[in-house]
Amino acid sequence: MSAVSDRKFVDTFMVVLGILVVISVAIYALSSFIAGRTQEVHVREDAAFQQRIEERIEPIGQVAVAGQDNSGLRDPGGAAATVAATSAPAPAAAAETLDGEGVYNAACTACHGPGIAGAPKTGDATAWAPRIDKGMDTLVQHAIEGFQGDAGYMPPRGGYSNLSDEEVRDAVQYMVDAVGS
Repeated sequence: MSAVSDRKFVDTFMVVLGILVVISVAIYALSSFIAGRTQEVHVREDAAFQQRIEERIEPIGQVAVAGQDNSGLRDPGGAAATVAATSAPAPAAAAETLDGEGVYNAACTACHGPGIAGAPKTGDATAWAPRIDKGMDTLVQHAIEGFQGDAGYMPPRGGYSNLSDEEVRDAVQYMVDAVGS
């Protein structure tokens, strides 16, 4: 007899639970429908909301084409006056060649100054001795092409691909001279 009453209780409980789930889903659907017809419509129609959207999707820049009417373009900071003042583009300046110390300060000091990633510290004779013993040509080759050693990794040209071979050679010579051997 208890099995029959237990089964009846479980069946009744499942029906009540099912009805509660259906009611919850219906309330959620009704509230979403009402919110979509009222609040969301008013928010989308709000002038301040529309202004924020326009600002967010506004183009970052505009292109002025020589010989065409560009009067409709925005001119932040008076850039048109600056462009108009220069009738012809300036020739590109030749890249400045740095000496060994300049290259060291720009590219090498980040790792060789504090000795990061296995890089021998500038001026540390003990760390530089085995490298100097391999010869200047090997040091320069490793600096230009990059080198994976036991202590760490030397990126090609110290990570500055715009350096010439001569600039890299000068920087290596600067660091070797700093050892004072």
